Parts: sequence; C-alpha cells; structure tokens
Amino acid sequence: MTKPFFYHGQDKQWVNASDSTLTLTLVSEADTLISTIFIRCEPDNEEMLIDMEKGKTDGRLQYWHGQIPLNQDKALTHYCFKVMQNSRQWWLDSKGISPRMPGRESHFKFNSQHQPPQWVKNQVFYQIFPDRFNNGNPSISVKDNEYFLKGDERPTIAKEWGAPVSDSHDNNGPNEFYGGDLKGIEDKLDYLQALGVTALYLNPIFQAPSNHKYDTTDYTRIDPHLGTNEQFGHMVENLHQRDMKIVLDAVYNHTSVNHPWFNRYQQQQETSGAFGHPDSPFRDYYQFDGDSDNYIGWKGIDSLPKLNFSNPEVQDYIYAGDDAVIKQWLRPPYNIDGWRFDVIHMLGEGVGAANNAHYVKAFRDAAKSVNPECYVLGEHFFEATSWLEGDQEDGAMNYYGFAHPVRAFFANKDIAYHNCKIDAAEFADWLEEVRGKVPWLNQLAQLNQLDSHDTMRFLTTLDGDQDTMRLALLMLFTYVGTPCIYYGTEVALEGGHDPDNRRCFPWERTETPNATFDFVSKLIETRKSQLALQEGSIQWLHAEQQQLAYARKLEGEHLITLINNSDSSKALSLPIWQLGLPEDTVLTDLLTGDEWECKDGVLNITLAGKEGLLLSA
Repeated sequence: MTKPFFYHGQDKQWVNASDSTLTLTLVSEADTLISTIFIRCEPDNEEMLIDMEKGKTDGRLQYWHGQIPLNQDKALTHYCFKVMQNSRQWWLDSKGISPRMPGRESHFKFNSQHQPPQWVKNQVFYQIFPDRFNNGNPSISVKDNEYFLKGDERPTIAKEWGAPVSDSHDNNGPNEFYGGDLKGIEDKLDYLQALGVTALYLNPIFQAPSNHKYDTTDYTRIDPHLGTNEQFGHMVENLHQRDMKIVLDAVYNHTSVNHPWFNRYQQQQETSGAFGHPDSPFRDYYQFDGDSDNYIGWKGIDSLPKLNFSNPEVQDYIYAGDDAVIKQWLRPPYNIDGWRFDVIHMLGEGVGAANNAHYVKAFRDAAKSVNPECYVLGEHFFEATSWLEGDQEDGAMNYYGFAHPVRAFFANKDIAYHNCKIDAAEFADWLEEVRGKVPWLNQLAQLNQLDSHDTMRFLTTLDGDQDTMRLALLMLFTYVGTPCIYYGTEVALEGGHDPDNRRCFPWERTETPNATFDFVSKLIETRKSQLALQEGSIQWLHAEQQQLAYARKLEGEHLITLINNSDSSKALSLPIWQLGLPEDTVLTDLLTGDEWECKDGVLNITLAGKEGLLLSA
C-alpha cells in the first residue's frame, strides 16, 4: 500500500502551548488531494474533531494549522490527525500513517503540568563506576582482609589497578577493590571536559560494604573509602563552576544486611537491629514473616532486605521528613542536580510493588520541593511508559526504547543476549512505537546508553567490531534523548557480563592519540553545537534492509543521519524535499567536510559498507 506523505513534529515549530490550548501544525505534499483534515482530541474523555485550516504552500509542501483545548481535568492531552480524501481516510499518530484509527496509546501526548528540567536535554552524560575510574588517594583504599561483607565470609581483596576482574558475583565480584575514589574523579575533570562531557552520573557512593555499593549501610555518609562528605561538597562546587551537573544513584528499595537497622551479623551497637530481634524498633522498617527470621529480599536475594514503605518512619527518613535523605543531598553544601532511582519500579508495600506509583510520585515531589530543576531519573530495564507520563519520572535509563533495539539492529542480540536479528524497518518501528507512548519533552529527557554497569560492554557484544561501534555511537549522539557514555567507551574499553563490564579505566590509552576518543569527542562537539540534535523533532527518510536515514530539525537547522549497517555498499535516494529544503540543497558532512548536492529535492548517494554520515543543510 502506497501511503501519502503527512508529517507532524513535536518541537515548538509544530506544537505551541498556551494556558488552555495547543496550536498544532501538520504538513502534507501540496498536490495530495485532501478534502478535510481533523485534529482528534478527547476533552472530557469524549471525541472532538476540530478542522485544520490550510496555511502556506512552500515548494512541494502544504502546511495546515489547528487549535485544540488542553484537558482541564488531567495533565495529559492526547491527539492525532484524521485526513479525509473523498471516500478514503488516513490517520497520523506518533507511529506514523495508517488507514485506520490508532489506539490511544500511540496518540501524540502533551503534559501541561509536569515537565522535565529544561537543562537535561542539552547535556552529554558520563557514567562512572567509582571504584574503577581513577585512584586519586591510595591512603583511603580498601585493604586486604580489612573487613568481611557477610559475617565471616567474603573478605575484602585489594587488587592492582588493571588486574582482571572476577568472573562472577558468586566468586569475589562484590568484594574486590581497585581504589577508585572521589579525588580520582575530581582529578580527571579536565580530561572529561576535554572530551566534551557536561554531566556526571555516579554509581552509588554512600557507605556500603561492597564495591558496587548497592547495599547501603548509611545514606547520610559518603563511603570513607571513596572520600568524605566535605570533599564531595567541594567536588560538586568544582563541577558547578565548570558549568557541569551531577546525578547520584539512590538505592532506597533495599539496604544492606549490615545496615544498623537490620544488623544480620549482630555487630555490636546500641540499639538492636531488626534481624533476630522481633522487639527491635527497626523491625517494621523491613518485611518479616511474623516473629521469624524470614524476610523479603530484593528479587529474593537475602543480602538485600527490602524496606517497608508503609512504615511512616521509613517514609520520613527517605523522602517525607524535613531532613529526609532525598532532600539532604539536594541542599547545600552538596547541591546535587538529580537522582537516579535504582529499581524504582519495584518499590512499594508488601511482597510486590503495591502502591508503587504513589511512592514514585512522593519521591518526585520531595526532590522537586527542594530543587524544582532536579532531574528525576528511573532505572527500568523494560517498558517504562506508565512512569513517564510526566508526574512520576522525568526520564528513564532508556534500555527498552534505545539500548534494546540498538542492540538488536547492530549486534543481533536481545537484552538476554539471545539471537535477535531485525532489519532497519523493524528497527525504526520499534523506536517509534516506544517513543510515541510518552510526551515529547520526556522523550528528550530519556537517558540513552549503549551499555552500563549492568550490561556487557557494547563493543564486546559486537565482538570488537569497531566499524559497527562507530555507527552505534553516531546513533547515540544524533537520536532523540540525552546521550550517556559509560566510562571507558571513549577509549574502546571492553568487558563481558557483570562484573567484567566494570574493568579499571585504562589511562595509558589516553597518553597517545586514540581514534575512538577523537571520534567520540567529535560527535560530542557536534551535538553540543547543533541545537537540532538536542531538542529538534525527528523525521524518518529511509528505513529498509540494513540502511536508515533520519533528520533532526529545529528552527532552520537540519541534521541528517545516514547509516549503512551492512558490509556492502548501498545506493539510496532520499526525499529531502519532505524536510522543506530547497530542491538543489547542498549537504555537508559535519564529520568529514565532504559535500553532496541534491537534485529535484532528492539526495542520491551511495554509502560504503559500514559507513555513517551526519549531513547538515
């Protein structure tokens, strides 16, 4: 079926909000026969069809304009477009053009009350696993047999920088240390700025026995093997003076069994912990089976007991009280810029995640009460639509909407590393479907990553294929959402499954010219200089076989990403006229300076095998 051309972007050129209305713009091909175009919306949960008026004709494009009421009973307004052609009709929603009315989940969405901080979409994030980034103060490093993680088991192991990581958490994964610390991070801020990084996301830095520190023992104290509270405050001040941001990892679903509230291994302390003491004042901080020692652990893991959020004292300590820890680190002298909430979708009451939405909203409200511009970021490995409607999270670690499909297209693997081969059309459909389920501004605040501390390094997933890695990196910095680099990616650091993906940063690779560093640095520089890549609408031009092309557009800026994910060259004809550009536009590759001339509104171009281009009009 040949579909006509209709397009509606979602940046301010296409969507203009007032207190009570949305003014919307749509474009069609000028010679397409159209009798009427309606905007379909649902005030009071009932259908309303509003006529669009014909606007200017510009070359081969015809613009249309209309205005709909914003919903007054809820923050979210849904809409789509109904195009009438005599006896035929077409519908345009966030997934594209269809001959039938789309389901509500794929309608365009605008949230008039809850929006992400504006600064997020302009950032380039860099994720650091503190123990493996840089050792700046060896005097505070963990020593051999300094303590045990589990009673008299799992003694600490101090390892030489760069020595191989244990192959499993069942062995010594959590209890081997390399000495990375806060001073090590601060010592490398010049390096990170030279790379182009503008924001840091740190894995947990609060006191905890393991190297990963997802087993907190004190939410109010920086782990002394990483540094001090005072030192952290100075580091944040240094970052802010450099116009950089910082987001910390918040692990509030569970604690360590070594937390004084729990105290499974009966360390000497003034007040009895919950384990083994049914009369402990902390007993109801957790979820025990009566007076027994049976309790609920995160994913059944007995070293990570889940907190009981139906307990008002837990609520006050974590988020509700004036001195709650969520608020503490957003205030002076720390002034962090955001929280990444670990496994936030699992947080709740009882065995499951009962009343989860209530608590996520409460976390958001607590953070925003101190800093309205705080970035509220959630960890979700799978679909996070319900958390991203605007009133819970600003964005999510975008595994489902970016990392999963990118892995399938470039590496032919799914999130479980099972074979999963898809073509460019299926890839584009996947991306569009996921994006369209959440409001546009939340799409821009999604944290896009190729890999993280929880996944195999992407380069390793590709079996070290640097050419394909460059294509994936190009996509990371040109697609909708905020890019985040996992430390070491810029110097081609590899690593298998967790914990091997947490290798030490190989600083020796920065002492001589490094092609990967240069490529990543150029991509970052380009993204930061082109506002269209940060917040412009996306428009697909091609997605077939292993080739794809899409444009990011904003206020006269047009950036076109072209990717050939096959080993063979491929000739493409791209309808540049659909972007509203002159028919003889000359396009320049921002990465190489090469130029291509369009003819009659079409770019005819041959991409070499594994070639990616970033063209500017």
